[in-house]
Amino acid sequence: MSYLAREASNLSEDFWTELDATVVSAAKKVLTGRRFLHLFGPLGIGTDSVAVDDADKLSEQADDGLLVTAGRKYVQIPMIYDDFKIFAKDLESSKKAGFPTDFSKAIASASICAFKEDKLIYFGNPTLGYTGLMTAAGANKINKKDWSKGENAFTDVAASIELLMAKSIYGTYSLVVSPDLYLQMQRLQAGTGLLEVERVEKLVDGHLYKTPVLGNGKAVLVCSESTNMDLVVGQDMAAAYLEQTELNHSFRILETAFPRIKREQAIVVFG
Repeated sequence: MSYLAREASNLSEDFWTELDATVVSAAKKVLTGRRFLHLFGPLGIGTDSVAVDDADKLSEQADDGLLVTAGRKYVQIPMIYDDFKIFAKDLESSKKAGFPTDFSKAIASASICAFKEDKLIYFGNPTLGYTGLMTAAGANKINKKDWSKGENAFTDVAASIELLMAKSIYGTYSLVVSPDLYLQMQRLQAGTGLLEVERVEKLVDGHLYKTPVLGNGKAVLVCSESTNMDLVVGQDMAAAYLEQTELNHSFRILETAFPRIKREQAIVVFG
């Protein structure tokens, strides 16, 4: 039996195909981290951990005939999941009437998992020892001005790019903002004929994203080259079969993934 245990159900291949497509579609509407982070994987559910290198401290150290790699640690790939249930009577009713299966609960579950993935990417999980883009100790910090006034957003983002360039960190720059900051940039800039959001977007070559995961008043800019960071994926998001109890079918949307930050200096957090 496969890890997802779909063989344990009496559900058809067409059902699983439709469920898979629904899960992927729902997740894509929420996910932002995957839009700019390179994917390392999928490595498979059997991959339990991967090496995380600190690019600025990576070296080989030898002593008394022993050789080790300094600046490297091995991190377990956590599972992100959410469970939902579909009533057997609803499946039979849809089948008999010839209606499409109602996957509303699957959509909600996939959206929750996508939100959890982004939350892990941006904030990590201090309790379990995971670091996110917003919480990386070595990230650069910029005191954010009021982005609802003047050209403060433009000058702040320009300063953050200049800061990274001064540290010889070049490549694709991606900016992620909370929804309130995104709305604050929806105003014309005097003498330019452009919205401020358009000017900011040009600075990052269109790599501007917004997500409610950040909360309010928060933004982060990263040089998202794979040499600096990526998203480790073991099992990509999929639906697994849990059990049938009281005739009803229980499922789990799951994935194994976490952000691998190799160079914290490639991050600028606006505070």
